[in-house]
Amino acid sequence: MQLIRRFQYIKLVAADFGAALVAWMCFYLVRKYLLNELTGYHFTEGVLFDLTGSAVFIAIFWTVLYALVGEYRDIYRKSRLGEILRLARVAMLGAVVIFFTLLLDDQGVVNYRAYYKTFTAYYLLHFFITAVLRTVAVSSVQRQIRKQRIFFPTLLVGSNTLALNTFHELSRTSRHLGLRMVGFAPVGDTIDPALAAELPARGSYQRLPALVRALKIEQVVIAIEPSEHLLIQDILALLEGTPARVSILPDLYQMLLGSVKVNHLFGTPLIEIKQDLLPVWQVMLKRIIDVVGSALFLLLASWVYAFTAVMVKLSSPGPVFYRQERIGRDGHPFRIIKFRSMFTDAEKMGPALSSDHDPRITKWGRFMRKVRLDELPQFWNVLKGDMSIVGPRPERQFFIDQIVKIAPHYRHLHRVRPGLTSLGQVKYGYAETVAQMVERLKFDILYIENMSLAMDFRVLLYTLKIIVEGRGK
Repeated sequence: MQLIRRFQYIKLVAADFGAALVAWMCFYLVRKYLLNELTGYHFTEGVLFDLTGSAVFIAIFWTVLYALVGEYRDIYRKSRLGEILRLARVAMLGAVVIFFTLLLDDQGVVNYRAYYKTFTAYYLLHFFITAVLRTVAVSSVQRQIRKQRIFFPTLLVGSNTLALNTFHELSRTSRHLGLRMVGFAPVGDTIDPALAAELPARGSYQRLPALVRALKIEQVVIAIEPSEHLLIQDILALLEGTPARVSILPDLYQMLLGSVKVNHLFGTPLIEIKQDLLPVWQVMLKRIIDVVGSALFLLLASWVYAFTAVMVKLSSPGPVFYRQERIGRDGHPFRIIKFRSMFTDAEKMGPALSSDHDPRITKWGRFMRKVRLDELPQFWNVLKGDMSIVGPRPERQFFIDQIVKIAPHYRHLHRVRPGLTSLGQVKYGYAETVAQMVERLKFDILYIENMSLAMDFRVLLYTLKIIVEGRGK
C-alpha cells in the first residue's frame, strides 16, 4: 500500500508541475497575440530552447509554492471541490508574484490595458489547466480509496451504544474516507455486546499510545458522549504526540456555535482535531527567523554577554553558566543554558521553584531576572534547534510529572518547540508553585491554538515592554 500511496503522491506533484509547464508555454503564444507581436515573428530553435528553460523554471516555482502553502499535505483525504477553491486562491497569489517579477517591466507591454490582459490571460490559463490535471490526480486517489487499495487503519474509542451507532454510520456513509476499522478501545466497564460481536476489543483506552504504535493506527475516532469533557480531555492527552489523526463526535451546543466544520458534504459529522498548527511556509519562516535572529543577536550583543559574564563571576563563587535538563518538542529532553542567577548549592535539597524573595538568588541574579538577562544564553539553544524564540517555556520532568496529574492536557505544549519567551510568561509571569504553573498553562494553550507569526510578533512586543519596565522576576 505504501508503494501505491507514493505513486499517487508523485502523480499529484507531476500533474502540478506539468500543468505549470504547459500553461506557461500556452501563455507565451497567447501573449504574442495579445500584444500584437506575431508580425514578422519566427519561432526558431533558440526561442524554443529559451521558452523550455523558462517554462521549467516557472514550473519549479509553482511546485515550491504549492508545497509551501501545504497543498501536498495529506493528499489522500482531499476533495475535488475543495482543491479547486484552494487552487483559485493560490493561483492568484502565484500569478501576482510572476506578474510583478517577470512581466511588469516587459518592453513589449505598452499600456496598462495590455497589463490587465496579460495578467488575466496567464491567471486563467494556469488555473484551468492546473484544475483539470489536479482533478484527474485527486480522482485517481479517490478511486484507489474506494477500491480499498488505500485505506487508513482506524481505532474506535468507546464501548456503548453510541460507539456501535458510530461504527454502523461510518461503515455505511464514509467509505469514501478510506477508514478501515480494526477494533475499539473500551471506555469503562460496560461493553455493548453487539459492538463486541462486530469489532475486536483491542485494549483499554488508557493504553492508546501503545495501541496506536502496535496496530499502526492512522485515525482515531472518539465515540463517547461529548458531555464527558474530562474523559475526552484525558483521551486527547494520551493521544498527544502520536501520529494518528483524531476525530470526535460533536454535540448540539458545538453545532449551534458553528464550531463544527465538515470536510465532506455527506457522512458522519466529526470534529477534526487540529494537526498542523502552522502552514508550511510559516513553519519554515519561523525557523529562519529563529536562526537568523539568534545568530545576529549573539554577534551584536557579544559585549552584553561579556559584561554579564563578568558580573555573574563577581556576584558569587561558581560557574558563569548554568545548564539544566528540560523537556522540549515531542517530549525530548535537552540541556537549557542560562546565566547563573543563584548560588551554586541552590538545589542541594532537591528541585524547587523560585519566588519573589527567594534567598537562593544572588543580588545580581535578581537584577538579571527583572530584565531577563539570565535568559540570553538560550539564543544558543535556539540556534541549535532545541528551542524557538517564541514558544511555551520548557519545564523539568520533575514538575511536568506533577502538572499532568492536575492538567493532563499539559502534554499539548510538547507539540511545538519551547521558547525563550511565551504568552504565558508575559501574561502571567514566572510561576512559584505547581498550581500557578497550571494556571499559566491556559495562556500557552491559547498561544498554540492561535499560533501564527503575527502572534509571535505580539508576544515579542509584550516581552520588550516587560524588559523595559523591569517587571520580570
